[in-house]
Amino acid sequence: MRFTSLLAATAAIALGATRAPAQQAERAHAALRNTQGVVVGQATLQQTARGVLVDLTLSGVAEGEHALHVHGVGKCEAPFSSAGGHWNPTAVPHGLLTAKGGHLGDLPNVFVPAGGHLHVQVMADGAKLTGLDGMLDADGAALMIHDGPDDYTSDPAGAAGPRIACGVIVAG
Repeated sequence: MRFTSLLAATAAIALGATRAPAQQAERAHAALRNTQGVVVGQATLQQTARGVLVDLTLSGVAEGEHALHVHGVGKCEAPFSSAGGHWNPTAVPHGLLTAKGGHLGDLPNVFVPAGGHLHVQVMADGAKLTGLDGMLDADGAALMIHDGPDDYTSDPAGAAGPRIACGVIVAG
């Protein structure tokens, strides 16, 4: 009987050792501010097997279609040129409608309805929060709202107009 218990305990330990430890989902967030420093949005970003899921809520943004991008530097000093260009670790041309499919930082346009309130979820296909070519690298990244829509073809930025809201993406 004692041998059977010892054998069962050894088997349980061996099985446990072969299982990968449960991983916590990688998450990040950003508070988007307009050029006057007023918070106009909140975003949560979650790593998935497909890419990074961005859950965005905006309030007080002008009605209409707006470009949504991830920019390559985690700085948001108005007029937001401090955030650099689009996040593009794979060095491909801009544009979701181009043959190469666009930067990893190219996200679909969002449409803000009358009243200026929007809640939307978009997928940044192929993107990663951490690791090699991750958003949260040494200089970070920022989530950006532009005044107009991205035309999905013009390189390097989609002719989306001025940057109107920016949020530094931070882990957690």
